[in-house]
Amino acid sequence: CKLLPDGCTLIVGGEASTLSIWDLAAPTPRIKAELTSSAPACYALAISPDSKVCFSCCSDGNIAVWDLHNQTLVRQFQGHTDGASCIDISNDGTKLWTGGLDNTVRSWDLREGRQLQQHDFTSQIFSLGYCPTGEWLAVGMESSNVEVLHVNKPDKYQLHLHESCVLSLKFAYCGKWFVSTGKDNLLNAWRTPYGASIFQSQEWTQISLPICDISVDDKYIVTGSGDKKATVYEVIY
Repeated sequence: CKLLPDGCTLIVGGEASTLSIWDLAAPTPRIKAELTSSAPACYALAISPDSKVCFSCCSDGNIAVWDLHNQTLVRQFQGHTDGASCIDISNDGTKLWTGGLDNTVRSWDLREGRQLQQHDFTSQIFSLGYCPTGEWLAVGMESSNVEVLHVNKPDKYQLHLHESCVLSLKFAYCGKWFVSTGKDNLLNAWRTPYGASIFQSQEWTQISLPICDISVDDKYIVTGSGDKKATVYEVIY
């Protein structure tokens, strides 16, 4: 799910062909619109910086582009040959990065509507994050590895602290560090780009940590676990 900057609109995807747009400002939260896709599931969402467009990663490999004002499908990016699993967008809203179960990461030019790059891996891609400074892309894989790639050079770093698949990944807004969570219940914080470990925390949950996020002031990290628990960390440095 994605919460729009207005704090009143929530977009929810999942194991269904529809995206639900929730009005949180109503006395009781309600669905105010639904966006229907031809794919049976949506694995990830991104919102354009101006909040006018939503991008959904579909289980058929397509990236659906939705006009949120008119609530219409305006474009589909086609390229992934298996489900598109994760997504991030550049700060200026001109470039999109997607990862897939076809072992590829692809970048897309949103102004021209075409694929720019393709990076091939030996494992399925479960998570990724595009550094706000615009030079580095971090990729979390089913194999438990995290790879950090320079988007314009062959420079690459492989990071090996997770013991199972890497389910989510998020850069701090300053771009100097990022966090990842995995099926191993580990939260890792890494220094950009070479991946020096800043800290590691293991949560005592019976189920994996499928999601993490960072507050816009980089002071808080939140993780969500499969047993319906959220954990908030304060970042002091």
